[in-house]
Amino acid sequence: MSETYRSVLLSRAGAIEAGGVDAGVAAHYGAPTREARKLAEGQAIADLSHFDVLEIRGEDRASWLDTLSTQRITTLKPTQSTQTLLLSIQGRVEHEMKVLADQDRLVLIVEPGAGAALEQFLNSMRFMLRVEVNNLSATHGVLAATRQIPTASSLVWVDPWPGVVDGGWAYSREDHPGKDRPWLLHVVALDQLEQAVAEEELAGMMAVESLRIAAWEPRFGAEIDEKIIPHELDWLRTAVHLEKGCYKGQETVARVHNIGHPPRRVVFLDLDGSLHTLPSTGAEVKLGERTVGHITSATLHYEAGPIALAVIKRNVDPDSVLTVVDGETNYPATQDVIVTPDAGQVAGRFTGFLRTPPQG
Repeated sequence: MSETYRSVLLSRAGAIEAGGVDAGVAAHYGAPTREARKLAEGQAIADLSHFDVLEIRGEDRASWLDTLSTQRITTLKPTQSTQTLLLSIQGRVEHEMKVLADQDRLVLIVEPGAGAALEQFLNSMRFMLRVEVNNLSATHGVLAATRQIPTASSLVWVDPWPGVVDGGWAYSREDHPGKDRPWLLHVVALDQLEQAVAEEELAGMMAVESLRIAAWEPRFGAEIDEKIIPHELDWLRTAVHLEKGCYKGQETVARVHNIGHPPRRVVFLDLDGSLHTLPSTGAEVKLGERTVGHITSATLHYEAGPIALAVIKRNVDPDSVLTVVDGETNYPATQDVIVTPDAGQVAGRFTGFLRTPPQG
């Protein structure tokens, strides 16, 4: 998506534009906590039209992407969704893709601004294969909801999170809070955005982030740094197939999983709500005087209050009370363990599935 993109839905009453990677769409429409509740209840739609959209056509599209990425793509049937990653040779996450199988193509949804680099990489790996990569970000975007939008496109990516897909592995507990949040991304033409929304209520990115963080779901534009590997974010649930090979970074994935000790782990933090502010991204997480990690996302949830995701060192005691330090402000924080410290050795394996869009 262009850096100058500005959604037509910013003309809605009360719209306040988001900043950073989410610039171009609304942060909120005047009532972020109410919008989050409505979004969770299926009574609002979120404008994610700044997200990038690509397509892969050609007879070799599925087998080609299968060999490049962490997920099994060749088994996808039309309308089925999955998630996959592109890793460095050291196993670090370089790209995350939400993949939707259409009749004669694969549709990829990626973070705002990530499409151009992904397109360049994919084109560099085509060689003599029958594939064609097209960047549709100038003409297509995304609408999000917790149910299917009847006025939007039939191209619907259904989030597999937090299920454990075939070949995946859970690094966190079975009673996962993400099970309470279905999440559907509808690919729409930008010139049809207003028609697709119709008269429905809108929710901004603050509401979207609130539901995501409460569901413990990592975001490529937030929880990722130059060292992150999939295990640290519990992405082996949905984005990695442990029984397929032949992709860059596979050896690191297998080695860390078999040893059972990813060097860091994502954690959910329940922050002290008495300060009426939120820590900024990158704020230090401390255990006593020792820095053990940093905040990756923080939000005010309509029920839970101030919450955050952080990436911390693996060996931090899960029962310890941490302190988030942001400038002169200190936020006491209790942990809710997502990735267990000895994840690969004790995590349970569950039956996988591929989601198709629920109706409603």
